[in-house]
Formats: sequence, structure tokens, C-alpha cells
Amino acid sequence: MKPKIVRSVASLRRETESWRADELKYAIVPTMGALHEGHLALVREGLERADCVVVSIFVNPKQFGANEDLGRYPRDEAGDMAKLAEAGAQLIFAPEPLEMYAENFATTLVMKGPAKANLEDKFRPHFFDGVATVVAKLFIQSGADYAMFGEKDYQQLQVVKTMARDLDIPIEVIGIPTIRHEDGMALSSRNRYLSRSERSQATAIYKSLSQAAEKIRHGTDPQKAMRAASRSLTTLGFKVDYVTARNSETLAVPEPHSDEPLRLLAAAWLGKTRLIDNIEV
Repeated sequence: MKPKIVRSVASLRRETESWRADELKYAIVPTMGALHEGHLALVREGLERADCVVVSIFVNPKQFGANEDLGRYPRDEAGDMAKLAEAGAQLIFAPEPLEMYAENFATTLVMKGPAKANLEDKFRPHFFDGVATVVAKLFIQSGADYAMFGEKDYQQLQVVKTMARDLDIPIEVIGIPTIRHEDGMALSSRNRYLSRSERSQATAIYKSLSQAAEKIRHGTDPQKAMRAASRSLTTLGFKVDYVTARNSETLAVPEPHSDEPLRLLAAAWLGKTRLIDNIEV
């Protein structure tokens, strides 16, 4: 069945209030469109937990820096709608920028904690403030019971969890394991920018993280294992932004010889495309 599309907050609330009146649970999947199988997995997981799913499609200008091309971000609303119909989503919220940020809009969340971990925030200083602001609005606008996020953007997931907890927004933020190709590469809208040879080479990020995780499980110091992974990627022609082991909840650098849960995270350029990935130890 084709999902219904709404473009105003008032229309969104009318739809979700009818679900609530029928005592239905519902989930929201926030996206910026250009949907791939990873996004659709979030929809399907939402339908496992709830009766209905609303997917937001909004290219959020507040998370783009001055040197980032907002206009270049891929958009394919018709294609997205077809994919969401197949996945079973009931509702699409696709507002225009003025609907989300009215004239004289004056409020932006300023995030600390996992948003200031010297990871993505080092390269995009205002990114998570923009993400937290729009996601908080979507949570409040929709009133959803659940919010589905992929673990591929792991720092973002931890930021959103922190924001919802700190603002007492009554929603359960659920992280869904990264969807991967058969060769291990994480699905991403950015993969379309890779040439055929780069696409083959890009699997090295996941392989390097997996090898580092195995070394850590067998007693290698995490930072030593990550330095080796970084050197390997550099040798293969990547321009590495970071390859690091962090506490899986706070994203702080782990204490030496501790048994705290770890997440290995990497970001690196291959040609003109920046790729990120992470795995659990």
C-alpha cells in the first residue's frame, strides 16, 4: 500500500493523533532521503516493534557547514516513496525548510558529551547541534513511541540518545546494527560517489576494523591495534581522519587495561568520498 505523504506539522499531528486514539504504537525513522536498504531495515524493524511507522524525509540545512554543498545532497522523493511503500511504511513527513525553521527561528541545541568526542565533531564542529535540533523537533512533532537509528552513524546515535534523555522526551531511541554488503562494506548514500575501483578498495575499512577487533579480543592494547589499522589504510591510499577505540556509550578514550565496552570507529577519504564505519569489540 502506498504511504500517505504530509508536509506540515499540523497534518503530521492529525495522522499520529488518530493512531494514538486507536491505541496504536508507532515509530519514527528520521532520514534525509536518498534511501537505501539500510534505511528500509529501520522501517522494517520499526514495524516489528510498533503498529505503524512514519518516515521523515528532510534535508536538514542546519547540519551543513558553510563549505558543504547542501544543494549537492542526493534527492529522489519519488524513488524514496516507492521503496517505503514496499517496506510497509504508512506515513511520510516531507516538510519544506520553512515548515521546520520558520522565519526568525531562534533556537538551536548545543550538545556536549558524546557530541564533543573529537571524532566527527572535529571535522564538522556544528554538525551535531544541527542534528540534535532537528531530531528533537521531529520527536516532539510526531510524539512517536520509538525512534529507529542505524549504528553506522554511531556517534550520531549516542548524541540522539543523550539529547532525548536530557530533555525528558518520552521516546525510546533504538540503534539497529549496520546493514552491509556481502563484502562487509556498510551501506551508505555516499557509496554512489565511488568509482568501480574505489568501491572495491573501500572494503579495507571494515576489514581493518575487524582485524583490530580480533587483536583486541586476544589481548592487544586497543590503541596499538588502532594505530596499526590506521597505518594499513594509509598504505592502501586512504586519507585517514581517525581510526580509534572508544567507550561504546560515552565515546571517551578508554582507560588503559580497563574492561569497559569498546567501539572501534573510523573515518577516511578515498578519492573525493569520505567514508565512515564502526564495529563493536
